[in-house]
Amino acid sequence: MRRILIPTLAIILTVSVFGQGNNPGEKIRRAKIALITERLDLSPDQAEKFWPIYNEYSKKQRDIRQSFEQAKKNYQPKNASEQDNQQLLELGMKTKEQALQLEKNYSDRLLKVINNRQMLSLRKAETDFKIIIMKRIQDQRQKQQQMQDNRQRNVEDIKRRRNN
Repeated sequence: MRRILIPTLAIILTVSVFGQGNNPGEKIRRAKIALITERLDLSPDQAEKFWPIYNEYSKKQRDIRQSFEQAKKNYQPKNASEQDNQQLLELGMKTKEQALQLEKNYSDRLLKVINNRQMLSLRKAETDFKIIIMKRIQDQRQKQQQMQDNRQRNVEDIKRRRNN
């Protein structure tokens, strides 16, 4: 029963956090913290040591991704030379290598604070959180599309009534 109840509560907590406050980034961050904390079952001593390392890792991970994303934004395939294409491909590989090296380094550091089971739970929680976020985004897009469709139908209904 506990195995079913706790993950369910974590997901409910994660989803409910999205309805609070104005800063979406902060809401997502709080939801991720809640999910990871619940899944890892950190002791107070572990949490005190874990979160500074994990937050540092997350920031560096974000920085690596953002530098590549910026390069992709500046890339214009129709105007790019073969050299530009090659440079972007190489930057993509370099980014993946940097991300892997970062993960290795921080995994070693985190394993001094948490055990192997908790490390595996962390990876699973991160994956699950991404799935939750993607589902939430998909649901919001569907709601927006439904609202837009309803508005369009209402406009058409009003036009028809006026013409009758």
